[in-house]
Amino acid sequence: LIVPDTYVLSSTIWQVYHSSFVDDHDITKACGCPLLPLKSHIKGPAPVSEQDSTDIVDEAITFFRANVFFRNFGIKSSADKLLIYLTFYINTALKRLEGCRTLAEGTKAIINLGLEKVPVPGEPGFPFPGLFALPQSPQEAELFRNYLKQIREETSGRLLSVAYRPNGTPNKWWLAFAKRKFMNTITP
Repeated sequence: LIVPDTYVLSSTIWQVYHSSFVDDHDITKACGCPLLPLKSHIKGPAPVSEQDSTDIVDEAITFFRANVFFRNFGIKSSADKLLIYLTFYINTALKRLEGCRTLAEGTKAIINLGLEKVPVPGEPGFPFPGLFALPQSPQEAELFRNYLKQIREETSGRLLSVAYRPNGTPNKWWLAFAKRKFMNTITP
């Protein structure tokens, strides 16, 4: 099955944005997903990245508003799988922020989202069955769960800084994307 990664609209070709993290040979993997470094102070299994470099969370937030329009996403590297997962997570987080009129309300909604159990492949509630390999051991499942939890928390914190203006009011240019369904996937 070949999944196209372009979309044609009135003779304009739109390209899906792919991750720049294509060389993952020296990166630890869990469930076929690279545990990429993060610019994060949040405790977890992700290696620490330099603060002035771009990480996968930066890419996911930067490319979100373009990638959310696609129903298909061609995977060119294993980091693209993580980009797909983060795009879905950002979409879910924006849906939770949709009714929040202040940064304080949004922060509370995001904290509640962070407290939810993080499913891994093979468990009920995992959004993309077949995207990631099933864990081969309970230790691999727990490593992947902890990585997803860490990356979700990091993404949530950075998302709040773009979804709300410095004065604490919602940024309609971001929250409008809560109405989109990424890859026709229904968010919880």
